[in-house]
Amino acid sequence: MSRILVIEDEASIRRVLVKILSEENDTYTVEEAEDGLRGIETIKNKDYDLVLCDIKMPKMDGVEVLEAARKIKPEIPFIMISGHGDLDTAVNTMRLGAFDYISKPPDLNRLLTTVRNALDRKELVVENKKLKKKVSKNYEMIGESSEIATIKEMIEKVAPTDARVLITGSNGTGKELVAHWLHEKSPRSAAPFIEVNCAAIPSELIESELFGHVKGAFTSAVKDRAGKFEAANKGTIFLDEIGDMSLSAQAKVLRALQENKISRVGTDKDIKVDVRVLAATNKDLKKEIAEGKFREDLYHRLAVILIKVPALNDRREDIPLLIEHFSKKITSEQGVSPKKFSTKAISLLKSYDWTGNIRELRNVVERLIILGGVEVTEEDVKLFASK
Repeated sequence: MSRILVIEDEASIRRVLVKILSEENDTYTVEEAEDGLRGIETIKNKDYDLVLCDIKMPKMDGVEVLEAARKIKPEIPFIMISGHGDLDTAVNTMRLGAFDYISKPPDLNRLLTTVRNALDRKELVVENKKLKKKVSKNYEMIGESSEIATIKEMIEKVAPTDARVLITGSNGTGKELVAHWLHEKSPRSAAPFIEVNCAAIPSELIESELFGHVKGAFTSAVKDRAGKFEAANKGTIFLDEIGDMSLSAQAKVLRALQENKISRVGTDKDIKVDVRVLAATNKDLKKEIAEGKFREDLYHRLAVILIKVPALNDRREDIPLLIEHFSKKITSEQGVSPKKFSTKAISLLKSYDWTGNIRELRNVVERLIILGGVEVTEEDVKLFASK
């Protein structure tokens, strides 16, 4: 269900808007307010997914309503309703944070398309906020080795800039941690962080996922949909496993980087985006370029800064710290008593060949906590973590 508030002092226009929206989609719950003052009081007391707000109103005009709402509930998208003489003001409201504006009398198709796009954007923002809460708790870069110290130093230098970063390394090394840290320490940290696993999306759907689509662009496109680049506007998009991206999608990403514009699948209409791009891969992209599987011009656009994340075998001195970290985290998640790892158990784990890197180590620690004794011993390691 999407809750929509219509703030409009002209009763006839207000009734038309409520009728159109209510009949468009039975999942829309549409409420109304007859002036700006009543509108902002309603926004304070209830949660809405979208507000349509007239600009010229008595008691409190639309610009004042928008500014007040941005302070108390900044996540609510606003569509401003402008009369013929209000166009300059309407454009200015977008600088103040409005999603878009429509002119009176409203064009039905434009109105409904704008409403759908605004609700899509709100849904993506809410999903991202939930993700960020998880990120802040679950993503930490553990280690004191020289390799990790070098990466942390690079992050401190690069994060405050908008420089694009290509993160390389084997699977399970923690490339996504580097991306999260770059975003969290950047001026964009309050804006969305959108992660896209290019390897997990079928090649025929990757362009729609990244750039969105319009209704009818393909068989299952039953409505307009914003893509990940739009969702990441003002923030960061992380293209994980970019080496698996199709060449046609690579061409569109290149254009987005060159022109700061994207277009949804099924239309040539340009949409401006302000996005920082981080990318990661476990492939040798120079080899992929030589084989014609990756665009060289895109590589040079992405690899302004290169960060190579080391394999766990190359930073074995961090293993005791990682075991301690995972042990605390897992016992808390599983609701079991904390367990200590004996010196010999840790020493044996340090000697193993960690082909699966940190991800494999975490799985082994979880197995030992569940199956091992009160103290995890060398024998437990041999029995339950045999390589």
